[in-house]
Formats: sequence, C-alpha cells, structure tokens
Amino acid sequence: MAAIDAALDKAKEHLEALKTELNYHGHRYYVLDAPEVPDAEYDRLFNELKALEETFPDMITSDSPTQRVGGAPISDFASIKHEIPMLSLGNVFDPEELIAFDERVKDRLKLDREIKYACEPKYDGIAVSLLYENGLLERGATRGDGQTGEDITQNVRTIGSIPMRLLGSGYPQTLEVRGEIYMPREGFNTLNKKAIEREEKIFVNPRNAAAGSLRQKDSAVTATRPLEMCAYNVGWYDGGELPSTHLDILSRLGEWGFLVSTFRREAKGISECIDYIDYLGGQRASMPFDIDGIVFKVNDIEIQQTLGFISRAPRWAMAYKFPAQEEMTLLNDVKYQVGRTGAITPVAKVEPVFVGGVTVSNVTLHNRDEIERLGLHMGDTVIVRRAGDVIPQIVSVVESKRVEGAVPVSFPDCCPVCGSSVSTKEGEVIFRCSGGIVCEAQGKEAIKHFASRNAMDIDGLGDKIVEQLVDEKFIHSIADLYSLEESALVGLERMGEKSVENLLSAIEVSKNTTLARFLFALGIREVGQTTGRNLAQSFGALDSIRKASLEDLQAVNDIGPIAAKNVVDFFAHEKNNLMVDTLIAKGVRWDDVIVPAKDALPLLGKTYVLTGTLETMTRVEGKEKLQSLGAKVSGSVSSKTHCLIAGPGAGSKLAKAESLNVEILDEDAFVGLLAEYGG
Repeated sequence: MAAIDAALDKAKEHLEALKTELNYHGHRYYVLDAPEVPDAEYDRLFNELKALEETFPDMITSDSPTQRVGGAPISDFASIKHEIPMLSLGNVFDPEELIAFDERVKDRLKLDREIKYACEPKYDGIAVSLLYENGLLERGATRGDGQTGEDITQNVRTIGSIPMRLLGSGYPQTLEVRGEIYMPREGFNTLNKKAIEREEKIFVNPRNAAAGSLRQKDSAVTATRPLEMCAYNVGWYDGGELPSTHLDILSRLGEWGFLVSTFRREAKGISECIDYIDYLGGQRASMPFDIDGIVFKVNDIEIQQTLGFISRAPRWAMAYKFPAQEEMTLLNDVKYQVGRTGAITPVAKVEPVFVGGVTVSNVTLHNRDEIERLGLHMGDTVIVRRAGDVIPQIVSVVESKRVEGAVPVSFPDCCPVCGSSVSTKEGEVIFRCSGGIVCEAQGKEAIKHFASRNAMDIDGLGDKIVEQLVDEKFIHSIADLYSLEESALVGLERMGEKSVENLLSAIEVSKNTTLARFLFALGIREVGQTTGRNLAQSFGALDSIRKASLEDLQAVNDIGPIAAKNVVDFFAHEKNNLMVDTLIAKGVRWDDVIVPAKDALPLLGKTYVLTGTLETMTRVEGKEKLQSLGAKVSGSVSSKTHCLIAGPGAGSKLAKAESLNVEILDEDAFVGLLAEYGG
C-alpha cells in the first residue's frame, strides 16, 4: 500500500510540475508574445500531461492547461467575449493517427462510406475574429483564451487583405469571420533588415513578428507592418444563410472580399487526405508564408453539427502537424570554416536533434554579427530552426537555462587554418582570412585561379587535375606547380604519357608571362584583369607595386580605396612575399613594363567591345592590345561604346551596335588600327 501511495505522490508531483511549466510557456506565448521554447516542445509537454491525466483522471483540475484553449488576454486591450468559443484543434503527427481520427468520425456517425474532407494549410500566425454588421467591419478580436479575446479593431483595420466593407451581396446581416493573420516571408525579411539597419532588436520568426505587430498600441505602427489575413471559417451569423459545405463557405467568403487559401482542396476519403499531405509537403518550402501543418475538416456542415465538440476541440476537425521546424538542443562547441574565398563561417556543433524531418548536429551561425546578436555562450540551450531545405540555424537562446559561469563565444582574430589576420571591409558582415595563396583552406581555388586561361594560362591543368594533385598531396601551393615531376602525374586519372608531357610543357611555357597576368594570377581580392593591367602600366615593375602606398595605388585609374588596401595588405604579409619570391626563383618571369606617358595612350578614355571570332589573334590577345593603348574593353554594347570590333560569327552585339550607330570595324580594320598606334 505504501508503495502505491508513493507512486501516486510521485505522479502528482510530476503532474504539478508539468502544469507549472506549461502555464509558464503558455503565458510567454499567448500574452507576452515572447515564446521561449518551440511549438514542438510545448506539444510534447502538453501530450505528456494529457496522458498522465488520462491515467489518473481524479487529478484533473480546472487550472490544467488541458482544460482551456489558451492564455488570458493582455490587460492593455479591452476584452471581447466570443459569442461562440474559438476552440483549438486536436493534433496528429502521422498518417496512422489521421486514419484513426477518420475511423472515430465514421464510428460516431455509424457510416461505412467515405467522408468528404476540406483540406487547408495551417497558417503559422495569429487567430482572429472579425465581426461585420450589415457588411461593415465593426470589431476585431484575438482568440485570447478561446472565450474572451482582445479588442484589436483599430489594428486590423490597417491590414489591406481585411475588407472594411464586404463586396457583393447575400451575406448575413451579422457575420463573424475567423482567420489567421500572418506575415509573409519576404515582408518578414525586409522588416528584420530595416531593424538591423536601425540597430534594433529583430524578430525571431514571422509568427512572432505578426503577434508583435497586432498588439501595438499605436495602430500607425501596425500599418507599417506587412501583415495579411487568410479567412478559414465562420463563427456565428444571423439574418441570412450560408452554403451547406465548408469549402463552399470559403468560396463565398472569397466573393465577399476575403483572402482565402488557394491551396484548399476537397478529399474524398482519408486516402486522398494522405495524398494531400504529400502534395502540400512538397509545396511548403516554396510557399511565400510559413505553415506548420494541415487542417482537415468534415466538409458537410450538417455532419459537423451532428459530431459536435469535446471540451477544447471540435470532433469534426483535426490538425496534421508537419515535422517540427524548431527544436531545443545544447550548444557543444563552435568551429570556424574557411571557404575558398577566405570567408570565415562559424558553425555551431549542437547535440544531435531531429528537426524539420532530419537529424541536425551542425548549424550555421552565418557571421560574427550573428554570434553577437544571439549572445551565445558555450553550453547554451538554443532553439534550432530548419524550414524546408533551408540550412539549419540557431534562432534564439533560452537564457533561463544558461549555466552559471558559461563562457561567451568569441570570433577569432586570426585564421584558424593559417594564422593570418582576419578582416572585413566596410559595409560587409563577412570576415575573411588575409592569407590568400598561403592559406591551405583556399589552396585548391587559389591554384585553379592561378592556372586559369586569363592568369598563367596553364593548358591542360583543369579543375579535376588540380583537385587530384592536392588530394594526393603532390602539391600544396601554386609554387609547387613548378616542381611537379612526371612520376606524380602519371598515376592521375585520365593522364596518359602524352597528356603528362603536354602538361609539363604547358607549365614550363607559363613561366614566361606578363606582369599584368601575374598580378591577376595571385588572386588578390578586387584585383581583376583590368586592375592588374592598370597596376602594371602605372608602376612598370613588381617591386614598385610592393612598395606602393595607399595614396600611390589610389592614383591609378579605376583603383579605389578597397582594392588599394587589399594590395597593400597582400604585400604586407610575409608569407605572400615569400611565395612570390619562390615563384620567381623557380623561373616565373616577365619583362618590366615601360610606363607610358599619358599622351602615349591614344585610346585612353575610349570603350571598345570585341565580338565574333578573330583569325590573326585570340580575343584575349586583342583585348590586351587595346588595353595597352589605354582603351577600356567592355563585354557589352551600350550608348557609351566608342567602337565594336566584329569578327565572323558576330550576333546580337553587332545588331545592337548598328541600332546605336556605334562605329564598327572588321578584323582587317582592327589590325590596321593597332598598327597605326604601334599596338
């Protein structure tokens, strides 16, 4: 007997603890609009309490969350009592539970035929009630606790998708329309972007943003928020008639000016309901708004009335919940990945958690600003969100669960791979490693770029060959290319004896280059082909560029402060200079450029475009010859184009040049132009 009493006491203690926790989270969700845990966590706690009360029905009390729909209305708004309670729905999480619901419906009705169901998306927003008298909007209220809501009339009047006056005719004299107010994803992203610009707190998710917008005391603020409302039902009405099916009622609401879901469907039997789950699940990620499930309702209103209600939900409707998009887990560590361009991305290592249909253990933190926004500490309890195919991310921290003495997460000052300094340019949130060609994390891409056609032009050294050479540890950097031996290449995939011979020959040929190509090949950020050429023409020698100041560099045509700083930073790095010296020591060479006087650049200030095929030279060579004469070479024709060089096969660029009366030269005339100016 004592053992039984002890078990009952333990069950009662656990039950009370669950009630306390659920009431706490319910208050934060419904009243404060500041949820601390995801919906899935609340559902688990609720179902645990419900199962415990079913086992011990004598322990059910009137203050249990299972005996009410939601929380009390916020005191800042006037209270409105709903004529018909705004009840919530029962939830199922898999097709088997949905089949069981259908069987209960048919058993209660004593039917052996299939039931027709209305299928609709379950919007992730705020349920509201709108009262119309003689077609005019009189009142708007939130669901509140299901019996009493909050008066938000002035705020709902600012929402464009809510009609102030009903359209058409045939509506009841008194009509209560129920719907979901939500914030589309695009509007939510824009709202948060503006908040970041103003250094204000951002919203965690669109539902949170919609709730906060609706509870603004100043309706002028609500008017600036991108809110929409989708009508999903009628509460009570008087002085008129409505159609006999739920879907026909929705169609009628659409005729009267309401936004209704275009995804609504009729399902003939539970098997078609399950088909609809697959259909809407496939659409979910591309929808312009968030949904967290599907609502299935018996379509026939008369059958709905026959089925009636239980204490907190209708017997004729059920919500199918998609796999949770948000879950709680623990932050174990933060690692930093260095991408091919040097971008440093923090990645959170979390306790594995099932969210959005997959098990997640790695979560992106985007950048340093995101770490600071979240205020992350090691060991924090965090909420992870994964919507559709979106990369999982941490949306918030449950600060009430933070362990005393937890250490804040800090972004590194040096590259975790090569130890080079980390920096960002003004206006960017991305921090990058300054190591460039000496950073192993950027190695493959640096080598691919170095060997590319417009850089060192190593014919035959394609991306796959580079990846094999790096993976097999035959090369580690661009300088290693000039130490490659036949034995390293022979064993590579698709590399026969002739291919190896050709590649080694191409590597040797590439040693003889130009200063402009070499500068471009180094992969200095913001130093493209044109910038490399301008630097070469302005300074003439590499050593002069190495010693140049910011002011010297910015004096060069088309080089701004960002590119100039990148050049200075690159050559201030000891390892970069060592790499350059190693390349020169291995035979990479070029002739110094004779810096021409400005009057020696006859095409300075003119824009040329090359199109078609040239026989006497490649288009790249033609471009370089024009640039050596001071011309700017563009890839498209515009009203600012001075001349088009058109070889055989010229197409749309030629037609556009003709329409703009741009001067057009064929290849013979182009060669003559170059000869005239000594190019």
